[in-house]
Amino acid sequence: MNSNEKSVTAAQRWTLALASVGSFMVVLDLLVVATALTAIQRDLHASIEDLEWTINAYTLSFAALLMTASSLGDRFGRRRLFVAGLTLFAVASAACALAPSTGTLIAARAVQGIGAATVMPLALTLLNAAFPPERRGWALGIYGSVTGLAVLLGPVLGGVITEGLAWQWIFWLNVPVGLAAIPFVLARIKEGFGQGTAVDFPGLLLFTLAAFGLVWGLVRADAAGWGSVEVTGALAGGAVLVVVFLVWQSRARTPMLPLRLFRSRAFSAGNAVMFLLSGSMSASVFFIAQYQQVTLGQGPLGAGLRLLPWGTFVVLLASRTGALADRWGERSLVVAGLALQTIGTAWIALIAGPHLSYTTQVIPLSLAGIGFALAIPAVTKAVVSTSTPTDIGKASGAYSTMRQLGGAFGVAITAAVFAATGGYTSAAAFSDGFGAAMAVAAGLGVAATLAGTLLPPRGDRLCAPRREHRPTQTGWTSRNRRPQGRGSTDAEGARSSPFKLPEDLRG
Repeated sequence: MNSNEKSVTAAQRWTLALASVGSFMVVLDLLVVATALTAIQRDLHASIEDLEWTINAYTLSFAALLMTASSLGDRFGRRRLFVAGLTLFAVASAACALAPSTGTLIAARAVQGIGAATVMPLALTLLNAAFPPERRGWALGIYGSVTGLAVLLGPVLGGVITEGLAWQWIFWLNVPVGLAAIPFVLARIKEGFGQGTAVDFPGLLLFTLAAFGLVWGLVRADAAGWGSVEVTGALAGGAVLVVVFLVWQSRARTPMLPLRLFRSRAFSAGNAVMFLLSGSMSASVFFIAQYQQVTLGQGPLGAGLRLLPWGTFVVLLASRTGALADRWGERSLVVAGLALQTIGTAWIALIAGPHLSYTTQVIPLSLAGIGFALAIPAVTKAVVSTSTPTDIGKASGAYSTMRQLGGAFGVAITAAVFAATGGYTSAAAFSDGFGAAMAVAAGLGVAATLAGTLLPPRGDRLCAPRREHRPTQTGWTSRNRRPQGRGSTDAEGARSSPFKLPEDLRG
């Protein structure tokens, strides 16, 4: 047992385990559905558009409501909202399994996305609040390795269940896991709140509409066309609402996303890295799984098994990466990991062909997996470790939102390139489009690497709220403004000063 593990309390271990379980459920569900689409189409007589909306309905509600869930968690209680998210996700999963038609399945998937949008950012918030900065990298590494296990098992498990049982069982899996976790969350995790008691309802509405417009435009771009009124209108409307949202946040008394967060290089550059990295990663997994089936003739299970070299390293290295980030800083690991990921992705783009042997794919897939395992825990720590305790929920929500928007952006851009250079008409046509799409994914990796160089070597101090100077009989004194809200509660339930900086950020 290393020094990190010895210094972890029982409450912190429970928080780490339960946050990881929630994240595992959500990430697993993102991947197992892809391998079941053919079976869903056959059983429910679904059209191609129906299958697209089976994915898109989940993506839309998930991405659009992440920041809203984080803000409501700060107001009404992070543990309380986490439990609500687990409950909703489990109930919606059962509704998906019982769906008699594609319309019912799509509606249940949208509700499932709302549950996922509540679980993911609050899992990260609870975890970050439970661990001090000097232990946070180690905890995020363990959290990342469990999430990586979901990435590893998703395609394989989806193939096994679809071929061996029925597609409905990919949804039934979530129900007992989610419901079993709820009593432990209530018993083992103490409630915590963010700064203030007021909810920024105009901000919530503006951001939700902005995110919905942007994601709608991205997920519909391939089907409707990038030049269509639907797509251009959604993207333009979303962009305008983002500007309006930022203007409102600069004036709101209790903003849902304080703009002072962006004065931190680590926060700004880290979110840019995650947006681009998620785009590259999501596009790679989306097309590699199809390439194995459409071009190389593998079934769902075979395609999942051939992704093991990529996912294995995410599981094996993520926990160690977090500890290394604690010791050496985040920038070097992020840049090195992104460089390896880019090399692996570009390598696949160069060798793609209709008769590619699997042995030639193992090394580039492994390089990409090692890169992801190095970069993701380190960039996560870089973003959240610059946040004051009361801002962790908002920072986690923003980070999770950028991750989902980046994934939608990456798939949309690479799908457009794929449609322009290839297609599904033959193995050779798919291979042509696949190579071009992977080249774009590698380009996103290059951009992410450049953004990673902007990270500070060891994190930088987040700009705290302005300090108030008041005269006294003995001279001038300075004290932090105290909010009118509840403040925050740490992992042990102790009250903490809302603007007290973490130990490694004090100067």
